[in-house]
Amino acid sequence: MDKPENTQEDLSSMECCCTKRKHREEEEFRNLMNRLNRVEGQIRGIKGMLERDAYCVDILTQVSAVQAALNSFNKVLLGNHIKTCVVDSIREGNDEVIDELVNTIQKVMK
Repeated sequence: MDKPENTQEDLSSMECCCTKRKHREEEEFRNLMNRLNRVEGQIRGIKGMLERDAYCVDILTQVSAVQAALNSFNKVLLGNHIKTCVVDSIREGNDEVIDELVNTIQKVMK
């Protein structure tokens, strides 16, 4: 499958905060990718509904389902982050990771 071309704006938004790296085990990676693939399919479905002049309430219902799926993705990713990255950093004596976690949670909960 060919990768879609990204605009410069897309690339800059993907690169803005990616200074750190995290290796994910295969199962975690697959789980997260499957969740995102489902969300992507839901978004395509919503676009199709709009193109077919679907009723507003039906579209809003699907948008709500996408938001719930993204919230679920965030919960899984945040849980994994706490169990691995945060715990490892604290064990290494890096307590600044707690402030980073608090800031991240505040951003996610907006």
